Amino acid sequence: MSTSAELPEGTGWRRSRGEPPLVDVFRTVRVADKGSLFRRAMAFAGPGFLVAVGYMDPGNWATSIAGGAQFGYALLTVALMSNIMAIILQSLCARLAIGSGRDLAQACRDAFPRPVAWILWLFAEVAIIATDIAEVVGTAIGLNLLFGIPLELGVIITALDVFVILWLQRLGFRWIEAFIITLLGVIFLCFLVQIALADPDWGQVIRGFAPTTDIIHNPAMLYLALGIIGATVMPHNLYLHSGIVQTRAYGESITEKREALRFATWDSTVALMFALLINASILILAAATFHAAGQTTVTEIGEAHSMLAPLVGSLLAPKLFAIALLCCGLNSTVTATMAGQIVMEGFLDIRLPAWLRRLITRVVAIVPAAGVTLYYGAEGTGMLLILSQVILAFQLPFAIVPLVMFTRDRAKMGVFAAPAWLTVIAAAIAIIIISLNVKLLWEVALG
Repeated sequence: MSTSAELPEGTGWRRSRGEPPLVDVFRTVRVADKGSLFRRAMAFAGPGFLVAVGYMDPGNWATSIAGGAQFGYALLTVALMSNIMAIILQSLCARLAIGSGRDLAQACRDAFPRPVAWILWLFAEVAIIATDIAEVVGTAIGLNLLFGIPLELGVIITALDVFVILWLQRLGFRWIEAFIITLLGVIFLCFLVQIALADPDWGQVIRGFAPTTDIIHNPAMLYLALGIIGATVMPHNLYLHSGIVQTRAYGESITEKREALRFATWDSTVALMFALLINASILILAAATFHAAGQTTVTEIGEAHSMLAPLVGSLLAPKLFAIALLCCGLNSTVTATMAGQIVMEGFLDIRLPAWLRRLITRVVAIVPAAGVTLYYGAEGTGMLLILSQVILAFQLPFAIVPLVMFTRDRAKMGVFAAPAWLTVIAAAIAIIIISLNVKLLWEVALG
């Protein structure tokens, strides 16, 4: 086949492609077809960092703080394993988007009978709501810690993120990426200073990345491990990445699409390794401060904030902690809103003005999230954050299994079908997550 030939649409779909994802920014970012490898790769840099935001959101903070405080450095191995899973799954999302021209939600709509697609949509919306609970709570707590804004008012303020997206997107999708990456840089610097102040035992840190069977045998550790997996490999990120990859104006030939897939995979891999640094830093900080001081029951973000200064011996640490939390919350609400739009548009094929679609999808997700947050109040935020991440872990199979099915299918993907070894690894990831979920259910039922 000629490398310059057009790639025909796969014949394995039940219906033809509809409107592209995020139509107002679809193929709006120019891609250099000439020049150095670095210059061409940089045109694809950005979407991976938007995806990485979901791997370090406030839900991650709750599970990592609880895990570090209770079990020290032992759960670092789960953070590493989760990150490897994420890199593999996000590469499949880029493959699906570039190979089929569909995001994951559109692929489910076009591949399954309508009742099945609607069920998957409901599961996806539950995942978006669970994600939003974490973002709403985290941002509200950050506002409270920094400025003393009451939690209830902070929850309302977080709903305004949709207007930030509308404003940035009018300037261009690159502005959204620049906003996200800037806040990620602030988060990284905050944790770099906090880790230096905490002075962890680096020998224990290295040993923490080694696998341990205690995770399977200890129900409390398993619960937090599942929370870390749910907080890391998040369902909404699979939908998000498969949509925003298509903001790049890559060509239609097989050669151009292959290059686009390669650069998109590089982008997400580098970004997710950056996310691992931040996730590990949160857990290391909790282990080096709370666990080392015997404070093993810390789960609330507010409690962790108040205890940092006396344990670290510096008033700077809690300030940096709050700043990083607020940045994480702002970043996460922006990307979760975009994911909600992709999910609702893709599954339901809604045809409304872009601003109205974004507003509707935000309301659908944030109203239940805000309601639950206000009901539980400040005292229950830690429990609520961890529970939201466990819910996400239970939702993961309903996104991962279709993703693996689609990307292995040559009738749907053509020459971009995933190789057998990649499909086997992705299937193994799905089996591991489903098995952990079943075991946790069994433990809860028994006890």
